[in-house]
Amino acid sequence: MASQLFDAGREGFLLGEIDWDGGVIKTTLVRGYTFNAAHRFVSDVQNAGGSLVATSSALTAKSGIGGVADAADLTFPAVVTGAAIPAAIYFQSSAVTGGADVAPTQQRLICYIDSGTGLPVVPNGQAVNWAHDNGANRIFKL
Repeated sequence: MASQLFDAGREGFLLGEIDWDGGVIKTTLVRGYTFNAAHRFVSDVQNAGGSLVATSSALTAKSGIGGVADAADLTFPAVVTGAAIPAAIYFQSSAVTGGADVAPTQQRLICYIDSGTGLPVVPNGQAVNWAHDNGANRIFKL
């Protein structure tokens, strides 16, 4: 999968405001959104017309060896039938130290993926299995 990092994601890693290992990281399937590197929070995606169709539970088995982000593959249960979903967004849903989800105005964007195996997703009311790329860059590389 090809990915693009949000500037706020890069900044968050450099300033310690995103913790890949300790924070709660989630993925959402999104339609109606055009990538904008300057967007910082999930609410920016929503305000730009993005519809969050399905959001994962917290990523598990996260790793960052060699600056390459990876995690266990995901399942989005029972994604409502509708138009094709062209992209996924990864974001930190919690405070830096983990814990409960914070408001979308504080959920820090990390990366946007709009190409790869399984995209676009055409939901049919069934579960959507999301396999992270097994190439050299996995989900993304810093």
